[in-house]
Amino acid sequence: MFDPEFFSALLLIITINIVLSGDNAVVIAIACRKLTPAHRKKAIFWATGLAIIVRIIATALAVYLLQIPYLYLVGGLILIWISYKLLLEDENEGEIHASDNLVQAVRTIVIADIMMGLDNVLAIAGAAGGDLMLIILGLLISIPIMVFGSQLILKAMERFPWLVYLGSGVLAWAAAKMIFEEKAIAPWMAGRDYVEAVAKIAIVAAVLLLGYLQRKRNAKLA
Repeated sequence: MFDPEFFSALLLIITINIVLSGDNAVVIAIACRKLTPAHRKKAIFWATGLAIIVRIIATALAVYLLQIPYLYLVGGLILIWISYKLLLEDENEGEIHASDNLVQAVRTIVIADIMMGLDNVLAIAGAAGGDLMLIILGLLISIPIMVFGSQLILKAMERFPWLVYLGSGVLAWAAAKMIFEEKAIAPWMAGRDYVEAVAKIAIVAAVLLLGYLQRKRNAKLA
């Protein structure tokens, strides 16, 4: 456990988590932005804890996950829906109790983390070489980084509300990336980088435009 090889693999896993967890910090920030400070801390604590547990299990079963057909496609479509719904989250704020908001925020973070964590899972599984202790240690050390990052994004969103659109766009881009990584779709895009880039931009634009129009519609009805 204490040989240089173990620590180099652990450092690699931590680095992978830091690099690939930026989107996850955005999810946490957007999902928790309408909660009270007390509920916000609870949501981040429970959601991050549950997401880490699920990711440890998923990483241990990465080989089997790869055999699930259309996994990336379904995950990408779910993430597109989440990125759209997060734009509208505060529209019915007055009708939802704080406890309901807390549960909803935790559920949203965990589901989005599972979908977005597929890249992390595969990368970490490869770096760990099947060593579950390495996987657990790497994820646990990465938790404070992800939580701290989400707190910074939350503060920025409180000061600049328009950043919600930027965050939603980041999630939609991650969703589009997942869809085009699907084994059934990737061969069609081989050598067509321009088409793929345009399609990704179109997906992000559609999510932001539909979210913006729905927010305006809801504001008129209020």
